[in-house]
Amino acid sequence: MSAAISNVRPKADKVLVDIVDYVMKYKISSREAYDTARLCLIDTLGCGLEALEYPACTKLLGPVVPGTVVPHGAKVPGTQFQLDPIQAAFNIGAMIRWLDFNDTWLAAEWGHPSDNLGGILATADWLSRNAVAAGKKPLLMRDVLTAMIKAHEIQGVIALENSFNRVGLDHVVLVKVASTAVVAQLMGLNREEIINAVSLAWVDGQSLRTYRHAPNTGSRKSWAAGDATSRAVRLALIARTGEMGYPSVLTAKGWGFYDVLFKGKPFQFQRKYGSYVMEHVLFKISFPAEFHAQTAVEAAVTLHPLVKDRLDQIQKVEIVTHESAIRIIDKSGPLDNPADRDHCIQYMAAVAMIKGNLTAADYEDAVARDKRIDALRAKMLCIENKQYSKDYHDPAKRSIANQLQVFFKDGSKTAKVAVEYPIGHRRRRKEGIPVLEAKFRTNLARRFPVKQQQTIQALCQNSKRLEATPVNEFVDLFVI
Repeated sequence: MSAAISNVRPKADKVLVDIVDYVMKYKISSREAYDTARLCLIDTLGCGLEALEYPACTKLLGPVVPGTVVPHGAKVPGTQFQLDPIQAAFNIGAMIRWLDFNDTWLAAEWGHPSDNLGGILATADWLSRNAVAAGKKPLLMRDVLTAMIKAHEIQGVIALENSFNRVGLDHVVLVKVASTAVVAQLMGLNREEIINAVSLAWVDGQSLRTYRHAPNTGSRKSWAAGDATSRAVRLALIARTGEMGYPSVLTAKGWGFYDVLFKGKPFQFQRKYGSYVMEHVLFKISFPAEFHAQTAVEAAVTLHPLVKDRLDQIQKVEIVTHESAIRIIDKSGPLDNPADRDHCIQYMAAVAMIKGNLTAADYEDAVARDKRIDALRAKMLCIENKQYSKDYHDPAKRSIANQLQVFFKDGSKTAKVAVEYPIGHRRRRKEGIPVLEAKFRTNLARRFPVKQQQTIQALCQNSKRLEATPVNEFVDLFVI
């Protein structure tokens, strides 16, 4: 009798091959993509610098063994740490994501493509320092920007039609896959080795989303991407040794990713890989809020002057929103920690209505103790608008709309305040870029003396100079 399953090793799954061929062969020709990647770079690093003000984040940073310094290792911006690229990727990735203030991609799956910068920058810096020590040429910041564009594209294109959250998996699986592909390419792996590396990323056990949802919402969501991008560096290094891969990791009957973790469904693709995701990425500019609530917070700030002196007269607040917001951030009951609060649309809108703003500090216990917040939350009702849900998925729109209206006990009410596109949307780039640049300046000032701030700003504002700068020299500018 013959075996039920053939032991003939198959060709690599098409999904793996398409990712690797894109990473190795596709030439980015879009100036808009590089210009947006530059903005993404400064915004992402700025988010990391702000996170260094929070002990809950900094306690996780540094080497695995205290006191370890790696000669020619990767440096962690805003610190004095010099680490192996795996741990440096974790450090940078955790900083980037801690305050939920870096860029966002919304589709069938959500995520934050700039999370990949942890692995990209750590790997490029480590490679560059070792190259210089060996008398060779370092990588340039253009290589970093190219890797960012491609990581954004891999993560975002897969996310367009494939919902990992609906099967209980966290979106950081896509950070791991995208980071693995691009850092393996930066390391100089050949095609077969990169295919092996990407297959290892899919083989890995994947994170459950439980740390993002009641009743378990917690701070792992702030370092999960750092964990994923650092794991990517580790897997690329393993593949670099010649370690074998698993060609049908997705499609293998019974044992592949599709059957085990994706309910037997193969991935669907809306478009080929190019530079679409970087060009359309969403920036969190004004508020460190989960992105489905960005426009709700903007609407709440508009309502602030109309309600701030009448909070005790409010009967109810209607939040008209889209299905994804209701599924992810519509919460009632106690909120136990900052990670819980920044994923509650009612909390974010309440703070903005009370204060006229929302900052990262507003998720901390000192602010959350304000009894007015929970009193206002209890009066809020989320209602789905089917058109908002439809426009959220429309490739021509990709809106993230919210509408707020306040009703008072005396029968009066405010006008409906609707915001369809947040300031970080591509449709509001002209309006958003000056605010993003101001955010970067503010974050630089948190960590560096004036002269160092000015040097960094001057370089980052000049695309041509920035792209020609060796990676190690760029990172050195961020050392304190």
